Amino acid sequence: MLAKISLLIMRIGTSMLLVLWGGARLLSDGMGTKLAEKYYGGVGAASTFQLAFATVEVVIGALVVLGLLRKVSLIGAAVILVGGAFPIWRHFLDPFGQYLFANPEDANLLFFPSITVAGAALALIAFREHDRWALDNLIKRKD
Repeated sequence: MLAKISLLIMRIGTSMLLVLWGGARLLSDGMGTKLAEKYYGGVGAASTFQLAFATVEVVIGALVVLGLLRKVSLIGAAVILVGGAFPIWRHFLDPFGQYLFANPEDANLLFFPSITVAGAALALIAFREHDRWALDNLIKRKD
């Protein structure tokens, strides 16, 4: 029972992060562009790209939270969450900015949980068959 509850919590937590961030990108003018410029070296900063990415993020998040098309949707979620963690690796290794940042104020401890979220996204793929409360399993759909 603990495994079922744990997988459900991981699935809901990681997917709602995608839905909320995607929704924020859709509703906050320029937010995604500013994030891309600040943390990703400007890659994907174009507003058209941000609109498309945010839409995909919300759709994937919704599919994962419901537990639908998990063979594809869990991989999509992991690509976004693990891929998003790579550019902020310094925050994992030096969360207080003592060694890897020119200014300690540039470090952001709030980025540290991103490594846990990335790990949870990968665990959901690894234990997909054990997630018995996903709609795919409940309706006996083979994905």
